[in-house]
Amino acid sequence: MIVAPQHTHLATWSIAALATAGVIVRPFKLPEAVWAVLGAVVLVVAGLLPIGKAFEAVGKGTDVYLFLIGMMLLSEVARREGLFDWVAAVAVNRADRSPQRLFLLIYGVGIVVTAFLSNDAAAVVLTPAVYAATRKAKVEPLPYLFICAFIANAASFVLPISNPANIVLYGDRTPALGVWLASFALPSLAAIVATYLALRFTEGRSLEATCESGIATPELSKGAWTAMAGLVLTAVVLMVVSARDMQLGLPTAIMGIVTTVIVLVASRTSPWETVKGVSWAVLPLVAGLFVLVEALVATGVIAELGKLLTRSVSASPQATAWSSGVLIAVVSNLMNNLPAGLIASSTIQLVHPPQQVVDALLIGVDLGPNLSVTGSLATILWLTAIRREGVDVGFWRFLRRGAVVMFPALILALAARLLMPA
Repeated sequence: MIVAPQHTHLATWSIAALATAGVIVRPFKLPEAVWAVLGAVVLVVAGLLPIGKAFEAVGKGTDVYLFLIGMMLLSEVARREGLFDWVAAVAVNRADRSPQRLFLLIYGVGIVVTAFLSNDAAAVVLTPAVYAATRKAKVEPLPYLFICAFIANAASFVLPISNPANIVLYGDRTPALGVWLASFALPSLAAIVATYLALRFTEGRSLEATCESGIATPELSKGAWTAMAGLVLTAVVLMVVSARDMQLGLPTAIMGIVTTVIVLVASRTSPWETVKGVSWAVLPLVAGLFVLVEALVATGVIAELGKLLTRSVSASPQATAWSSGVLIAVVSNLMNNLPAGLIASSTIQLVHPPQQVVDALLIGVDLGPNLSVTGSLATILWLTAIRREGVDVGFWRFLRRGAVVMFPALILALAARLLMPA
């Protein structure tokens, strides 16, 4: 029996939708990766996606896997060597018993980490340090942990390297650094300020009491100094690599592996505990998402989106930019911004819309995930990090804050980009 194409397409869309829903809702409290991989396997077993295409899709994520491996190794080594405890003590003492000052200090550090090490690094590296700081300050950790989640997306288009999704969306057409700053400096500032004000509004009541100060600052071990040097050098390497329009994954992985090896050899420590501490489940999650996107592309979704975008641009480029930015921001929460960015990138390559439309799509892909806890890989990494500390945030709890935080930042950032002189 021959199955009609529309029926196979419907089956593909349904499986992809159910898998994405599983990632978001986590039925039976199974990890997000289980549902993404399960959806990918079902697509292949049902004959809706050739196994060769599935492996090809997995291969497309190689740069992302390498980037995550490097960052997760750097984070785990820094955590085990006590670097985060040292950072926490310094932050608490600088706050001088003021929760508001501690909040602002953490937010500022989050901007720097996101801008120069990426939003995924902010989730992986900053979150454990912030949790340690709240423990030392004896304050409720969640208001400060929320900073790590939201700033990771709000500051993720300060520089091209601030979010791997930036490179994914622009592909080999990433603007030069000067052009990038001219386009996104003001929108980034608008997003960062709006996000801070919204967070102060949602978390204000938790910042009224005083916090501890005068914490004894632990002495940094040689391993901690090495981990710190590794993080700083990684930021420098990423800046250089980005300026040369090269992929970020391999250099990040090399820096993470080299730093880890140096620390382990110097301390004569078994690598097993460090390896065991890394959240490896993130890698199959990303691989599964790449396969789901490949299956959707095979149904002709990209061609149809290209036609819609072409007609919309012909009618009004400005209105298209606004609607595209808002639409992809919302869609990023329905399917995660990584697949959303991949689909947008494929559509852009097909249609070549005006630059303001492309820039609006990037702002939407980067900021939209602040609406929900599964909107971006960075937020999923953040969720994994806080669960490790015994803290959890449900979908609806995050959504209530995300609705207040994301939309003002998105509208102001789009306005700052689309209303600027051409």
